[in-house]
Amino acid sequence: MDYIFVLVCVFAAIYGLCIGSFLNVVIYRLPLSMSLAKPSSHCPKCKHPIAWYDNIPVLSYLLLGGKCRNCGVHIPFRYTAVEIANGIMWLLCALIFWQQSIVTAVSSAFACSVLLSIFFIDLENMIIPDVLNLFLAICGVISIFGNDGVIWYSRLIGGAVGLAFFGLFKLGSLIILKKDGLGGGDVLLMGAAGLLLGWERLLLAVLFASVVGSVILIIIAYKTKDKDKPFPFAPFLCAGVTISLLFGNTIINWYTNLILGI
Repeated sequence: MDYIFVLVCVFAAIYGLCIGSFLNVVIYRLPLSMSLAKPSSHCPKCKHPIAWYDNIPVLSYLLLGGKCRNCGVHIPFRYTAVEIANGIMWLLCALIFWQQSIVTAVSSAFACSVLLSIFFIDLENMIIPDVLNLFLAICGVISIFGNDGVIWYSRLIGGAVGLAFFGLFKLGSLIILKKDGLGGGDVLLMGAAGLLLGWERLLLAVLFASVVGSVILIIIAYKTKDKDKPFPFAPFLCAGVTISLLFGNTIINWYTNLILGI
């Protein structure tokens, strides 16, 4: 057994939980244009500062019963869900990429964190901060130079395809439907995702987001009886990009072998 690799995976999971705690700050403050550094973490209800021992990822939530120690107000489970999700994704990045390329593993882990932040920010506020799209693009560029096995022009094509396809979709909805069917942040998101994934895995991400997103949005529109109500699409895109980043090569190879075997 490779004990160093085991330690790396344990460290990735723990550090991912800690980064997930910071992502909650990003998700809450970035849409409000608040500083990410000041003030320190505090209860959103009573504004009482949260002590370090009450800010341990997951563990503090369980020990406090999901409540603020000072005022007793319920703390949404979403905060803990973000920490757990980020810890799992960092662990998966270590398991999948570490022995292939350390740079790819680290850049992929940070990309997952950015995608998780965009997921919840767009879900709650229907906006995608440009700085997060920029960070995602940087992760994509770093992963290109950090792995000798990466076909760099596939990544560039992916970035161009992401921008062009979703840009044309946005323009077409304005011309044909006379309304904005896609936000500018979504277009930039898929351009950055193309740099991260390459055009092959980008297509897989778009396919997943389109199918799952369409089904869920149709169900929501049917239940609410409001077909004109805008819905955020970036959460589906982020889910598709994350799945393609982690498992895209495996899925594509499986499908290719399936087709060739017929």
